[in-house]
Amino acid sequence: MSAPTSAGAEQRSLLAAARAGDDYAFEALVAGHQRALHVHCYRMLGSYDDAEEATQETLFRAWRSLATYEQRAPLRHWLYRIATTTCLKLMDRRERQPVTLIDVTYVQPYPDRFLDELGTSETDPAATAETRESVALAFITALQCLRPMPRAVLILHDVLAWRAVEVADLLDTSVAAVNSALQRAREGLRRAKHQQVASRVSDSPDHDIVSRFMSAWERRDIDALAALLAQDVVLRMPPEQVELYGHQAVVSFFATVPAGGQLDRFILLITRANGCPAVAGYLPDHDGRHVPFGLMVLMLAGGSIVTITGFPDPALFATFGLPDCL
Repeated sequence: MSAPTSAGAEQRSLLAAARAGDDYAFEALVAGHQRALHVHCYRMLGSYDDAEEATQETLFRAWRSLATYEQRAPLRHWLYRIATTTCLKLMDRRERQPVTLIDVTYVQPYPDRFLDELGTSETDPAATAETRESVALAFITALQCLRPMPRAVLILHDVLAWRAVEVADLLDTSVAAVNSALQRAREGLRRAKHQQVASRVSDSPDHDIVSRFMSAWERRDIDALAALLAQDVVLRMPPEQVELYGHQAVVSFFATVPAGGQLDRFILLITRANGCPAVAGYLPDHDGRHVPFGLMVLMLAGGSIVTITGFPDPALFATFGLPDCL
């Protein structure tokens, strides 16, 4: 028996058992799709926490409606249909649609350790690079400036490489409507990217730059820190509507704002988020323990740091598998 035939028989067996009420069979049936669904929800919603909620809701709805799955399309497509409609409903609950990047106050970083679960790195390096680019913070933030339906169309067509007819079927619309939405989405994405000075991809190893950044920070060496920043560096700090542009503004911020400019009070750990290096900062509490303060995701290009996205949210540390105190 060939491997595909065997896999198909196993899926049919699990599907039959799950429809009969076996929740363990259902978990096995969807296990290989959960991380991809989570990343899809993250692209749609921009928030790790919202992606968690949407993924759980997707799986609950799939479990409840398993009898309606007619097997005309792959199970993955059926699950993506549920995930996409779930995300669209969550977007309807938001107070307003972001118009510019500074309006995207809910964006959160995505740990690389979970992206690794997608498992493309060894078999297809090009696919891995595309996956990383499709969760880059610049791209995720720009997506949020699109209206919900064009955003869904662009993700399904341009990121997941679905054909227009498949997207139309999933969204219960016409191919013409999909093509029109796709054109609007691509134009909106271009406009959003124009707001991002640093939408470049690093073309050099980042370990040395990040190590020098951490060393300069912990030594409180502002000059050394400044030397690592591009002249057109950008600093953002969601959920605050803060955007600092240019070398002088960002250097001044580091010299005066974090811990009142006492950068040497921090202990830093390196991690990775959205395909980029990230730095986790710990500050001492009243007992002298260093506890989580926030994360900085660093985008590098041309041997410099071109974008710093800071997340002053200690709750993120658990998501990244970082210790809760040092």
